[in-house]
Amino acid sequence: MITTTRTKKTKSAASAYKLANLPADGQTRVVIERVTPELNGGRFPIKAVPGDTIAVEADIFLDGHDKLAARLLYKHTDEPEWSEVPMAFIDNDRWGASFTVEKQGYYAYTIEGWADHIASWQHEVHLKVAAGQRITSELKAGAVYVGGMVERAAGEDRATLEWLTRLLEEAAEEYNEVQYSQVIEFVHGEPFKELFNRYPERKHPSRYSRELSVEVDRPKAGFSTWYCLFPRSASPELGPDGMPVHGTFRDVERLLPRLEAMGFDVLYLPPIHPIGHAFRKGKNNNVVAQPGEPGVPYGIGSELGGHTAIHPDLGTLDDFKHLIAIARNHGMEVAMDLAIQVSPDHPWAKDHPEWFKKRPDGTIQYAENPPKKYQDIYPVYFETDDWQSLWLEMRETMLTWASWGVRIIRVDNPHTKPFQFWEWLISEVKKQYPDMIFLSEAFTKPKVMQQLAKRGFAQSYTYFTWRNNKHELEEYLTELTQSEMKYYYRPNFWPTTHDINPYVLQTGHEPQFLIRYLLAATLSSNYGIYGPSFELMEHVPFPGKEEYLNSEKYEIRHWDWNRTNKLTYLIGLVNRIRKENPALQTTNNLTFCRIDDDALLAYLKVSGNNRLLMVINTDAYNRRAGMVQVPTWLLGIGDDQEYSVHDLLTGAHYTWRGQWNYVELDPYLLPMHLLKIES
Repeated sequence: MITTTRTKKTKSAASAYKLANLPADGQTRVVIERVTPELNGGRFPIKAVPGDTIAVEADIFLDGHDKLAARLLYKHTDEPEWSEVPMAFIDNDRWGASFTVEKQGYYAYTIEGWADHIASWQHEVHLKVAAGQRITSELKAGAVYVGGMVERAAGEDRATLEWLTRLLEEAAEEYNEVQYSQVIEFVHGEPFKELFNRYPERKHPSRYSRELSVEVDRPKAGFSTWYCLFPRSASPELGPDGMPVHGTFRDVERLLPRLEAMGFDVLYLPPIHPIGHAFRKGKNNNVVAQPGEPGVPYGIGSELGGHTAIHPDLGTLDDFKHLIAIARNHGMEVAMDLAIQVSPDHPWAKDHPEWFKKRPDGTIQYAENPPKKYQDIYPVYFETDDWQSLWLEMRETMLTWASWGVRIIRVDNPHTKPFQFWEWLISEVKKQYPDMIFLSEAFTKPKVMQQLAKRGFAQSYTYFTWRNNKHELEEYLTELTQSEMKYYYRPNFWPTTHDINPYVLQTGHEPQFLIRYLLAATLSSNYGIYGPSFELMEHVPFPGKEEYLNSEKYEIRHWDWNRTNKLTYLIGLVNRIRKENPALQTTNNLTFCRIDDDALLAYLKVSGNNRLLMVINTDAYNRRAGMVQVPTWLLGIGDDQEYSVHDLLTGAHYTWRGQWNYVELDPYLLPMHLLKIES
């Protein structure tokens, strides 16, 4: 008896141990892996704007020979219930489906898969009937499956399934040729497949281990046209001495009709704050400013205030708010420039010396990027022990700007500040102002630029400024639009900036300016120009550098705002074309086309029925010609079919046939065809 009792207890304990260590999902059979898009294991959201379609794919498979089914689940974070879309088999256990994001905010998505017993049963019936076998037990099994579908159905579908259940049961019980044929025909057909897709038996489903995220920004994040100007150079007048007069916000307002007519919708202003006096830089970055020289706007802060103060020569805070309101009436938003650095005269330098790195002698270290020295600037030290207060101060600064009506912020050199700071700051600001857009001005290592985009920047500067020939452009744009970067990195193309006068434009050769502009405006849905300098093709460099001689970073300039040329005309025309053609309002719909000339670049952009083919001569000095291959197979055009193309730049119409057609471009006339494929 004792032995028996001990044996029972031992068996009972062993059973309890085994049950406790069995997996809770032991009957799930489907494996879901290699989901795309998925950034860093779901750590970061992908990016979209309303109306974008999110195409999701995954490897999905199970053991044995059963069929499987899968659903893509998605919902806006405001919605309590998941919406779902059936996933379709692609190839080699790869499945796909898509959903459309309809409003701003965050969407979640994931995947669910299960062994599809109803589809497996249908397949079994098909094989046996095809082999000439009569089936009865299979019909009984089918009645059970369809009976389960009845419980999940309603309306006409429920009535149809109840009828089918009875038919299956009767055909299994008593053979009747007509009835048997009728039930076999129905379960083989598409209507039955549609029914079991609508009312699936999800027994022991497998859910992907992560809920992935889409951040949906407002439309401006995906399509924008930027114009940069220094407000202090906006005055239309010269002084009595013939020297430039300090411009004001009111002067900028007078320029708005001109910018609106040219088609710009973002007016970007470099820093508008008081400028420090200590170590103020003079003309052409001279380390000693002469009396009356205005200093560099990036040397932020004086006794008049810092990042939340307005330079008094530009106007008042009310004047700035008025500019924001008037710009909005002209279809434009004002973007401010965030430079997290200070003049030695900035209030932070006096009130929070702990926010700055000190030398061994106790003095604050000014900014350096060897061999460059910026004696007029103190960089903020993010490794300070008082980092929490620093972060909160930056948050309050951004919320203050937002309270003025600013909804776009261009960030200067974000790569020199911690990634975690940006992720926190952008998130904090967007909690209160979800329509805020941050642009990253970072020209640094690729992975650093990519990380900034993942951390929350809605748009990003790029290497476009230095990609000039056909091979470089094709390679770089393929990376931006075909790699994982397409899910999170929104490029903003600038031919020049107020910091960069690229070597390729330093000759002042007009066709080169036209080429660089046309590439920026048609390759990327977001682009910008450094205002009057680029319009007027300013090009004289500081000797030996990719910088401007007499740069308006260091002095006030006077521009002839009434002057026009071929480039100013082209800018207005292309911006109108961009607004009228959805194909130019997104970046990732890019397909490069074959063309038998190493200087001719051809690319297709399609949005619905809007189909544009761009051909550009990247050789600014020579006429080029060649045969371009139109990917007619993507456009529904036959190999020998005639179709019309309309050059939206010149108004010319051409009749083309099939894939290969002749193009010829003289850069001294116009280096680009912008062809609308009309039929």
